[in-house]
Amino acid sequence: MVQFKPLDPAFPIEHQLGVEAGPVVLVNLFTVDPKDQEALVEAWRNDALWMKKQPGYISTQLHKAVGESGMYFNYAVWDSVEDFRNAFANPEFQQALSHYPSSAVSAPHLFEKIAVPNCCTA
Repeated sequence: MVQFKPLDPAFPIEHQLGVEAGPVVLVNLFTVDPKDQEALVEAWRNDALWMKKQPGYISTQLHKAVGESGMYFNYAVWDSVEDFRNAFANPEFQQALSHYPSSAVSAPHLFEKIAVPNCCTA
């Protein structure tokens, strides 16, 4: 089963799920023992296919660190924190977390897009 570690210990995912905001981007940094990389990708794939069917889901993408690193970076776009919270708290999804290798550590965090003049729009 995947272990959770806050990306920001001062405001872990459990606190973020109580905020009303949207659209949001879930950023999730995974680390895993190199021998468990295939199992991590397969567990993530199954979760992603399930999440794609949930209300408010927009998109997701998984990235692997270059070289021999056992680090993966996922981002998923959701219409709102509420939509992500409903999917994340769903018992079916929570049960699926047991399919991750025991060496997997997940550091999830939610972000909102911001406008920076002459660089990006909100």
